[in-house]
Amino acid sequence: MSKEISVCWLRRDLRLEDHAALYAALKSPYPVLLLFIFDRNILDQLSDREDARVTFIHQTLQNIQSRLTTYGSSLLIKYGTPETCWTEVLNSYTVKAVFTNHDYEPYAQERDAALAEYLASEQIEFKTFKDQVIFEKAEVVKADGKPYTVFTPYFKQWKQKLKDFYLKSYPVDKYLKNLFKTDQLSFPSLKDIGFNGSKQKFPALQLENKLDAYEEKRDFPAEDATTRIGVHLRFGTISIRRAARQALEENADKWLSELAWRDFYMMILWHFPRIVTTAFKPAYDRIKWRNDEADFKAWCAGATGYPLVDAGMRQLNETGYMHNRVRMVVASFLTKHLLIDWRWGEAYFAEKLLDYEMASNVGGWQWSCGCGNDAAPYFRVFNPELQTKKFDPHYAYINKWVPEYQQKKHVKPIVDHAFARERILKVFKAALNE
Repeated sequence: MSKEISVCWLRRDLRLEDHAALYAALKSPYPVLLLFIFDRNILDQLSDREDARVTFIHQTLQNIQSRLTTYGSSLLIKYGTPETCWTEVLNSYTVKAVFTNHDYEPYAQERDAALAEYLASEQIEFKTFKDQVIFEKAEVVKADGKPYTVFTPYFKQWKQKLKDFYLKSYPVDKYLKNLFKTDQLSFPSLKDIGFNGSKQKFPALQLENKLDAYEEKRDFPAEDATTRIGVHLRFGTISIRRAARQALEENADKWLSELAWRDFYMMILWHFPRIVTTAFKPAYDRIKWRNDEADFKAWCAGATGYPLVDAGMRQLNETGYMHNRVRMVVASFLTKHLLIDWRWGEAYFAEKLLDYEMASNVGGWQWSCGCGNDAAPYFRVFNPELQTKKFDPHYAYINKWVPEYQQKKHVKPIVDHAFARERILKVFKAALNE
């Protein structure tokens, strides 16, 4: 009979510090084996075999493995569907309890519900915890118990609730001696899971040096003034509690509000999972999109003739990142200048962004289009030239990513701004007045 253990399943929480599920697991009566599954249901949908996010995960797991060996333990890494992988785990170990953190995306909800049912049939406890947000689900709601759909009143209550919230780290370090002792288990290479390594550079965590001037400089894409924390929050290499503590310590209220926006969109996705494929405001699903393939390809390639739009798309294609102000401009341009379905843009960002999170990405695209909850009104059409004058007045960002602009060799605009604005107002009005 093999030794009885608990399993802590890592997913979007790739760290050994301040980790809700791992802390609870280590305090359980059984030694803890850490598990990570390279999920084929997710990986098989990735078209790029050099997807940098897979490399980031692999590198992060290697770092975790190195730390675990100092405690005489090891990561158990599986490749396959969760159903087959969990069957293999239960056949190999006497598992008494499984610990993991909540995930709010529709696929994750279905996956975890199926696992809970399977584990219950095997008399194994399944315990899940809040970890990737400060407040989740129905923790910040209106007086009548219904979810907020407008951010400002949500944020007011979110901040009020934060005053009484326990933001301290889970002291995982104290209990790492309770890890399951084992020789190092096999660690698959990227090739073993069907991928090639990416040479993409990943942003370091630099919160301490970024928050002072964040509110003043965050909208200027040529400035190195944002935290670039997105990929670390996405994969949980930093705790959201640490990020919030840092914001409070430095009185960085604007940056704190960005963390609250992330909570807000996670909450919206949990309450309204239909927004992944349909507009939050159903009337917007009546819009007659042009969906011109040539225009879409030009947008993807950064060849629209609007330098700020093109700079953003080229930055995205080359680095897996785009400045947040520019994200709004390119999203507005695709949906309103080119009359292309927001879902096309959302899917392209999902493919390219290192920091892609479904809740924030869907929320951001629907905001830009005008069809989301608390969205920009449909008649608000960003003028890329005015945005350039305001946020890249010396063309530093544009010259970096669209160098031919300096020689006036960039392509001509594929659509006239005034014409596009007039067209979108007619099309949107027609749909919304049906």
